[in-house]
Amino acid sequence: MKMFFLIVLSIFLFSCNNNKSEKIATAKAYFDKARADTTGSSFYYYNLSKNSYFEANDSIEGARSLVNMAIIQEGKGDYYGSIETSLEANRCLEKNEDSLSLRILASSFNNMAICSSYLYNFDETIEYYKKALQYSDDTENKYMYHNNLGAALITLEKYKEAQESIKLALPTKDSLKYAMFINNMARAKHYEDQKYNPLPEFNQALEIRQKKGEDENSSYAALSNYFFSLDKNKALYYANKMLNTAEKNHSPEDRLQALQKIINLDPEHYLVYFEKFQALNDSVQIARSKAKNQFATIRYDVEKKKNEIAENEAELLKRNIGLGALSVLLIVGFFWYKRRKKRLKQENELKIKNDQLRISKKVHDVVANGIYQVMTKIENQEHFDKEEALDELEFVYEKSRDISYEKPDLENDIKDNKDRISSLIASFKNDMTDTYIVGNENEIWNGISSSSFEDVYQVIRELLVNMKKHSQASRVIFKFERINNWVKIQYTDDGVGIPGEMIYKNGLTNTGTRIAAIRGEIIFDNKSEKGLKIIISFPVS
Repeated sequence: MKMFFLIVLSIFLFSCNNNKSEKIATAKAYFDKARADTTGSSFYYYNLSKNSYFEANDSIEGARSLVNMAIIQEGKGDYYGSIETSLEANRCLEKNEDSLSLRILASSFNNMAICSSYLYNFDETIEYYKKALQYSDDTENKYMYHNNLGAALITLEKYKEAQESIKLALPTKDSLKYAMFINNMARAKHYEDQKYNPLPEFNQALEIRQKKGEDENSSYAALSNYFFSLDKNKALYYANKMLNTAEKNHSPEDRLQALQKIINLDPEHYLVYFEKFQALNDSVQIARSKAKNQFATIRYDVEKKKNEIAENEAELLKRNIGLGALSVLLIVGFFWYKRRKKRLKQENELKIKNDQLRISKKVHDVVANGIYQVMTKIENQEHFDKEEALDELEFVYEKSRDISYEKPDLENDIKDNKDRISSLIASFKNDMTDTYIVGNENEIWNGISSSSFEDVYQVIRELLVNMKKHSQASRVIFKFERINNWVKIQYTDDGVGIPGEMIYKNGLTNTGTRIAAIRGEIIFDNKSEKGLKIIISFPVS
């Protein structure tokens, strides 16, 4: 049996490991598809990749997918959404110290800094760039972060600090990055000292960019800004160059920036360019809103699909568990069958024993107490008729014979309950003992089942028999009450009482059992100076 469970456990663990490997392979396939995508579906595949990595408990790769999603959101103008996605990635990595986790964190903070700059939160921008530098261990990435930090410091007019930061980026081997860095360094120097001529660096940066065919608009923007207060025609020339390049590269953000410059530099055609700017700006805002909604929809749809898959897997797991449980049941069935046979044998022996106890109790109730009641009548009544005595004994005999045949007591169902109780109590009255009954009316017994009444009848008889044998009482009182569907019977005598240790001996053992059977309670008050008081109460139904 132990070996079987070990085999099942091994199969289960192997299945789990196999499942994890499959999920990682699926996640990697989605990630590669996202990187290679040219149709605008990268965000969708990165999201699928992220979910698969998390299902495989690979939080690092899941965080990398999240950062890529955040960068896509930033590129589409969803800056708040991008920051939120980056923060989600950061939470997955905050306790990790491996180099990959730190590089991903650095990239995430860089993205948050860029978003914050577009939202004009420059203090946060600087804080995020510093964190990106803190976590980065890649030299080229650090050069970029130093440059970006410098650009943010220029915006805050901290030109000296900006130069110090950008200076750390100049050793880069990447020519396009170098063009960006010297362009920003020249800006910082010129803003700090208006006498400084930034044109050599501006032109050098433009020349590099033109050769590469990339990022020329950054140079055109810097040159237009520089000539704005010196030569409006040159400033307008570079603004138009920026607009033409932006249109050629399909860059709406650069077009908006160029149109803003032209509006300020060409008052003659102000209205024409303003209308273009307004139309383009509306289009950009609509595109951004669509992008935000698209990102939210993709995440919702993927999450919904993920939940459906999880539900299906849970269903499959339930089925497998059911089959496994069935197998276990079949294996242990043999052992259960053997134990069941043994248990049935024990139960049968216990049933025989219980039947013996039940019959013994019935013999005590019907035969012993019945004979004692006849003896009491003979003793208490001077002129007790012999024929009546024989009838009483014959009745007891019939009852004892009924016990042997397990026949129900039909006669008791027919007799009037009130009269039976009164007759029973009266039969114990003699010259030495007076019996009194208070409240024994038909209403007391309404709604009480015959089985409950029989138990109560036997309890009263047991009390009377014990009174006769032990109490030496001269007066016995039974008081019957019915309150809120509860029947209360109070027994009082003026005899010698019963010592505490004797209460549940002999006949009174059955008394407690009977009262418990009808969900009632019995209270013995034997602390009085003389006599005994017993209170019995039980519910009607």
